[in-house]
Amino acid sequence: MTSLRFVERLRDLTGDVDVVLSDIWGVVHNGLESFPEACEALHTFRQRGGTVILITNAPRPADSVQRQLRKLGVADETYDAIVSSGDLTRHFVADHPGQKIFWIGPERDSSIHRGLDATMVPLEQADYIICTGLFDDETESAEDYRDTLLKALARKLTLVCANPDIVVERGDRLIYCAGAVAELYRELGGEVIFYGKPHRPIYERAMALATERRGRPTELSRVLAIGDSVRTDLTGAHNFGIDLLFVTRGIHSEEFEGIEQLDPASVKELFGHPPRALMRELKW
Repeated sequence: MTSLRFVERLRDLTGDVDVVLSDIWGVVHNGLESFPEACEALHTFRQRGGTVILITNAPRPADSVQRQLRKLGVADETYDAIVSSGDLTRHFVADHPGQKIFWIGPERDSSIHRGLDATMVPLEQADYIICTGLFDDETESAEDYRDTLLKALARKLTLVCANPDIVVERGDRLIYCAGAVAELYRELGGEVIFYGKPHRPIYERAMALATERRGRPTELSRVLAIGDSVRTDLTGAHNFGIDLLFVTRGIHSEEFEGIEQLDPASVKELFGHPPRALMRELKW
């Protein structure tokens, strides 16, 4: 295994790339403000003939994600399409009509149920659980849900996780996501279905959207993923068979502070399977 260096520009990696699958939170914005140079980089790649699919573990439909991006100043021209774990979760609900749902998550995620035959009930009456996040991610952690999850386990309920992320940036803080609750339920012995990175269905959907936009399939060797999480972005890209540009300004920023080059041992310790390259923040 060779050393892993930082690169300065996205254009140094895209000579043989037709499709970019870019993470959103941590790459394009931090939940409070967008990153103009990252948006410009993706837009420029598109202007030069590339296709950009934003691939996100947001537990909301793509149109809701788009509205949030607009509020943060991310122009529609930055990308070709969005695929979210919320969309895939909606497909699960649609495939189970008439079943009752116990929902764990904040009110802002309610769009995940919009237009669906989804009946929300207390845990004791539910057929399965959907977790889009914590009720109050400013103050809670997964441990606050242990008693609820033990009751769900006693009823052998399946938990559908609409956001496999454990934590995400919000400004300069890290907050817990639905993945933290889902992992605790799995540790307790519960059955969990994950939608989103690093699981394969979200990548398959992203490539289907890329094929629609380009009018033809793209070889995986000509696809580059961009992300800031080892657990979701890097693992998902590796398992799907595509390269990843790892952005270090995100949730792992403290681990990379002051580092200019990683030796082989550090690469293996931090990543396991190394990304194609490192970049502090996305620039063209």
